Amino acid sequence: MIGNFTLLPGFENPLLWILGVPLGSAGFLAVLKDWRVAAWVNVLASVVTFGSSLLLITVRPEPTRLLFIDDFNVYLVVLTAFVGMTTAVFSAAYIARESEAQRLSDLHLRFYHSMYQAFLFTMLLALTANNTGVMWVAVEAATLTTVLMVSLYRTREAIEAAWKYFILCSVGIGLALFGTTLVYLAAQPVMGDGADAMAWTLMIKRAHDFQPDLLNLAFVFVLVGYGTKVGLAPLHAWLPDAHAEGPTPISAVLSGLLLNVALYALLRFKMVIAANGNTLTPGPLLVVMGLSSLFLSAFMLYRRGDIKRLFAYSSIEHMGVITFAFGMGGALANFAGLMHMTMHSLTKSAIFFAVGIISQNLGTKRIAAIRGLTQSHPVLGWGFVLAVLAIAGLPPMGVFMSEFLVLSSTFARQPLLAIPLAIGLLLAFAALVARLQSMAFGEPPPHSHAHGRAGPLSTALALTPLWVHMLLVLVAGLYLPKELVAWFQHVAGFLG
Repeated sequence: MIGNFTLLPGFENPLLWILGVPLGSAGFLAVLKDWRVAAWVNVLASVVTFGSSLLLITVRPEPTRLLFIDDFNVYLVVLTAFVGMTTAVFSAAYIARESEAQRLSDLHLRFYHSMYQAFLFTMLLALTANNTGVMWVAVEAATLTTVLMVSLYRTREAIEAAWKYFILCSVGIGLALFGTTLVYLAAQPVMGDGADAMAWTLMIKRAHDFQPDLLNLAFVFVLVGYGTKVGLAPLHAWLPDAHAEGPTPISAVLSGLLLNVALYALLRFKMVIAANGNTLTPGPLLVVMGLSSLFLSAFMLYRRGDIKRLFAYSSIEHMGVITFAFGMGGALANFAGLMHMTMHSLTKSAIFFAVGIISQNLGTKRIAAIRGLTQSHPVLGWGFVLAVLAIAGLPPMGVFMSEFLVLSSTFARQPLLAIPLAIGLLLAFAALVARLQSMAFGEPPPHSHAHGRAGPLSTALALTPLWVHMLLVLVAGLYLPKELVAWFQHVAGFLG
């Protein structure tokens, strides 16, 4: 276990900073008129949030009925704060170029920065909530903030994508609320009325006494509800549109962070179900949805003409692999699932960083119009190549290592399931490599700077998060510190 120290109440508690900084910044940015200053306030707030999250590695606040930190969510809090920080840095350069191209007004820019911090707050609240109801409210609030940002450009396509996202995810979250209510009803006879019957830290200790029939029914609703938010097939229809039409930094945090938050909520309920020996086994349901997501996205990758939609389907693929791993369960598969969550977050956000710069430079998202990136933009082009090969699962990157662990654990326990898993991964790999060849190599188009050439400082600012993420993914594929391995093993053990 990583640390077990009790903090004094007040400002010494990192959770107050982790939640208070983004919430307070959202309000401040809503009234700050100068978008250039707002962009750097957004970065500063994200840096403070990430710094505060690092304190949780060595010190832990005592759990309350509303908030708690344990070995599972501390890792996701740090990951979310880190990717939120690097995306804020990328966003500062990206939004500046959008303003220069007059695609966003000053009012829209003020709104964007405010909603960005509000979005970080809702995700961090969902991860740290010790109350099933508070977690549900936080996930719903995350939906509302991202709906507003997806529609930021106010085009017909963006508004349509935002409405589809809002309607489908609201239905899903509504089903998750019903499942949450059923869990409360199953816990109430044992835990009593009130917050105790909704606190994760208390429920997990007495889950073996809960009513199993209600838990079985609850998990079906929770799986469909939060599974919609994860983007699992066949509940994925909102995800490609939302990624394609919103600002690219939002696509990065949607794929890299929000999908993890929804899966985290689902896994918390799975832990309660698994702690009751008389309930159904949730693993097979997760395995089926994971494989269906993998195969659907693998085939859809061959038919995408929009670069952002292409990598949106790649996100569905990888969330399917992660869900499959947690469905298999066991120490090794859970270890692989945790590692893959981390590697996917870092790699996919890096890909969207590259995609954002590419679409700004070329003035298009059409794959057919993107050619010769390694010649026209060498640093960007080769960074894009490295990121795509990483997400495709090429060694020695961290994604390859986590996928290899998923495959090897499946071969050891269920060899017949490993065959379709391997086929799905190979299909997705081939699709991404085929798409990459046409975009990265060949003769570049005659006009490769539709929005004008950015200055060296702006370009370096936009590219730095991409290379930082890829360095981390490369290091993770070659070497994991023994402390991190021990932590993954510990968490994998109590995930069931």
